[in-house]
Formats: sequence, C-alpha cells, structure tokens
Amino acid sequence: MRILFLETHPMWIFGLPNGFKDLGHHIKLADPNNEPLLKEALKEFQPHLIFSMGWTPANDTPEKQERIGNYTQAFGIPHVYWATEDPGYTEVFSLPYLERAKPDFVFTICTQKVGVYENSGIGAAHLDFGYHPSVHYPTHPHRQYTSTAALVANGYPQLYEKDPAHQRFTSLKTLVEPFLDEKIETNFYGRYWDQMKKLFGKNVPANWIKGYLPYPEANKVYSSVKIVIGVQNKMTQVTQRTYEILASGGFLLTTDTPEVRRLFVPGKDLLVSSSREETLQLLRYYLDRPDERRKICEHGLETVKKHSYTIRAKKALETLCTRKVIPRHIL
Repeated sequence: MRILFLETHPMWIFGLPNGFKDLGHHIKLADPNNEPLLKEALKEFQPHLIFSMGWTPANDTPEKQERIGNYTQAFGIPHVYWATEDPGYTEVFSLPYLERAKPDFVFTICTQKVGVYENSGIGAAHLDFGYHPSVHYPTHPHRQYTSTAALVANGYPQLYEKDPAHQRFTSLKTLVEPFLDEKIETNFYGRYWDQMKKLFGKNVPANWIKGYLPYPEANKVYSSVKIVIGVQNKMTQVTQRTYEILASGGFLLTTDTPEVRRLFVPGKDLLVSSSREETLQLLRYYLDRPDERRKICEHGLETVKKHSYTIRAKKALETLCTRKVIPRHIL
C-alpha cells in the first residue's frame, strides 16, 4: 500500500510513518506548501491513502488547509487527519481544519473528542501517541548530555499568562520546583525557560538552560541522566514523550494521573508524584540507589513495547478498513 504523509516536521515524520513502513507499506513525505512537489507526489506516487496531522507549519493557516482539501479532493484519495492537539485546540484548530481540508476520517489522541467529530458528521476513532525504536532506544551515556536530571519541553510563558491553572504548569511546579530549590543540577532543553520566573518564583539557572534539542537527539539525553522529568498536560491522556522516554531506557519521573496509572505501574515502570513533598521524597530515595533505578528502567522499557508506532499503525489500518475508508484488499 502507498501512503502519502503531508508533513515534513521532524516531530512527526519519525513516528507513525515508520510504523507503516514496518508493516511493509510504501511511505512518501511531502510538504503540502510546495505545490510542484505535491503535484508530483500525487501523480507519480499515486497513493492509496493520505495522512495529515497536528498543528504544524504544513497546515497552520486557513489557506494551507484549503490547499490540502483542494488537492486531496481533486485526486479522490482517502484523506485521514490525525488530531494531535486535542482536546486543548479542538474548537480552535481541529474543527475549522475539517471544514477547510475536508478529510474523510479523523483519528484523535483524546477519547473524549471522538463523539464530537462523529456528531459533526465525520467518522472518528481514538489513536494515541507512541514511539518508534529507530529514534527512541537506549544508548550509552553521552558526555555532552550528562547531568543529574533533564527536562525536554518548552516553557510556554504566554500560555501561563493566559491559563496559569493549566495542568501543564501544575505538573511543572510539582516536578521541577524541588530540583530548583535543592539545587539539583538539571538540564532544561527547549524554549522559553529563561522566562518562567513567574511560575517557579525564581529563575532557572542560566547554565542549566540548554536551548533547542533536535528531535533525534532526545534519546541520548534520556539515556545520559539519572532522572528524566516528564510533565503531563492532561489527566485523561499522556504525552508522547512519556512513551519516548521509557523506550529510550530513561528513568521517568512524571505526574501522578489516572491515565499514567492505567498504562504503567508506578514504582515498576516509572515514578509518579502528586506534590512537591512527594517529589522530594522520591529524589532522596532514588538518587543514591542506581540498582533500583536500573530495574525500573528495564521494566519500563519492556512495558512500553506495546505502544510502538508499528502497533499503532496496524490498529489505524484495521480501523480504516472496518469503517470502510479504505478497501481491505489493498493492504
């Protein structure tokens, strides 16, 4: 089967597309804003299925979204949209995207939004984040990434100004403040960490701020520190980095949520905390116990295997066949 992904952003092209490759399908990536190359991809590759996803530079304006809709409809190829910004931006982004890009089916990372799409007249199903072992796997420690702890994320000070009660910032205070207060060396990868004093009540030390980290480099960080901090943005779903950190053999400290507990076992696969005090207790216990950290990393690495993008891709195709978006005989 030939599948065309209208995406070139590193955050997305190493994940689900590779899952389809593992299943033996032919994958092509194309920037929908490069019209000559898009036309060439549609005519020469002749895809059986088109995927678009997320809120990325490929589809971040109404004009770009309408272009995607015009081309996919003109060629009559089934178009599937993966709504990776749900539930926070369903009304702001995803629903307007459906009007303009006119996909034939929607996958969403948020189970609660499936009914919203169905009620709007388009078929929908849940498809969660995952990881792919070609980019997230354990490595030996790398000297340039060595530290006691690390956080790979963006600060988002503008979102904090608008919504300081957002789960993301509750998570950050619970998990990160103890590292700052106790002066436990922590490398911050990502943007805007020099603008988060209002959240923490103090500045992140300048020498801890490492800036942008290329996506394929993240597993080296996860494999090179004693503790990887992983925030959760919602109580009802987990972030993609949750899977990626565990698949990289990282020792994950994350927010205690019902969804984390449904998917993983605290104390066996990862650590969870619901308060600053609990975070401090976990730090004091595990920092000096490398053997216990190693056992948890090994168990988490095994548990996360059922969340690979190969398994996600298989589920997606089965769903699309069952819902008659694509015929089964082309698989």
